[in-house]
Amino acid sequence: MLAYTVIGSNNKDKALAFYDEIIAELGGKRTFSNERLQFYSNGKGGMLAVGAPSDGAPATSGNGVMPAFACADKETVDRVYAKARALGAACEGEPGERIPGMFYGAYFRDPDGNKLCAACFLGR
Repeated sequence: MLAYTVIGSNNKDKALAFYDEIIAELGGKRTFSNERLQFYSNGKGGMLAVGAPSDGAPATSGNGVMPAFACADKETVDRVYAKARALGAACEGEPGERIPGMFYGAYFRDPDGNKLCAACFLGR
C-alpha cells in the first residue's frame, strides 16, 4: 500500500552504513539517489529512502512513527534484529510473538534514534 518511506538522518554516511547492512538482510540494495536521499529496494514493491529532511532542519525521530520491514519468516526477523544490534542499534523489544499465532516482531532504533520493526505475519 505504501510507495515509499523516508527516514531522516543527521549523519548520512553513518545511516547508510547501517541501512546497507539491514536492507541486505531483507534481500534489498541501494537503487537510485540524489544529493539528499539514498533509496533502497528489494524489487518487490515499496522503497525506503534515507537522508536529510527537505526543509534543511535537523532530522528528529518521530514519536509514534515506526516503519516496519516485512520479513518472510521468524528466522529473518531474528537475523535482521541481530544484525541491527551488532551494528549498535538500541533494543526496543527483542524478537517474539506480539499477537500469538499471528504476528512476530522485533524492535530497534537506528543511529539517529528512529524506531524500526522487523516483522512477519504468521500462518500466511
